Amino acid sequence: MFLHIKDVLPPEELAFFRQALGADAPWVDGARSAGGQAIHQKNNLQLAQGSELSAQLQARVKAALHRNALFFSAALPRRIYNPLFNNYGDGTNFYGNHVDSAVMHSHADNCWVRSDLSCTLFLTPPEDYEGGELVATEAFGEKRIKLPAGDMILYPSSTVHQVSPVTRGHRISCFFWVESMVRGLEQRQLLFDMDMSLLKLRQAHGEKEPSVIALSGTYHNLLRMWADV
Repeated sequence: MFLHIKDVLPPEELAFFRQALGADAPWVDGARSAGGQAIHQKNNLQLAQGSELSAQLQARVKAALHRNALFFSAALPRRIYNPLFNNYGDGTNFYGNHVDSAVMHSHADNCWVRSDLSCTLFLTPPEDYEGGELVATEAFGEKRIKLPAGDMILYPSSTVHQVSPVTRGHRISCFFWVESMVRGLEQRQLLFDMDMSLLKLRQAHGEKEPSVIALSGTYHNLLRMWADV
């Protein structure tokens, strides 16, 4: 599942993030956080994880995610790896083809997180930079993803992907991983599809419609069967 989630951050929040993540922010070499597979593929800047600014922005991103019903329905999050922030620019920054590590350790809360889903929250308007697409390799070709500021893409962490070189301007984004309550991709997709259909049925027929109540019960029984909390 590749899911484009719109308006995760409203304009006033975006303005705060863009001001905070300027040239004076505590940027460090992004290769410091790369795993063994990716360290030679990664050429960018990353906000220092231990900085006060990083903690402040992480809290704002998590609050926005908790408000977003579509994110919860699609991801069914059990744990979220603390959001990180990167900066691609100077005409040479890129992140070559790689697959995200399966299990990650967060020093912020001393928590291990299995990466079921990867998320990129775009913070820079696409017209402000050239290149910088998130390029995902699939069986039927490539997806090239470049979203409006404030929008987010959610996709399986098992996907081979890269960030193409930024040849003009700067591409600043937030990225993180989700361990889902429902580990299986197919089960999560079925639950998400059912939840979206239930939403439409409630809007058309109301909460008390017997078929809506019955299908809601089926959804929760499947979630009970597959979820690990």
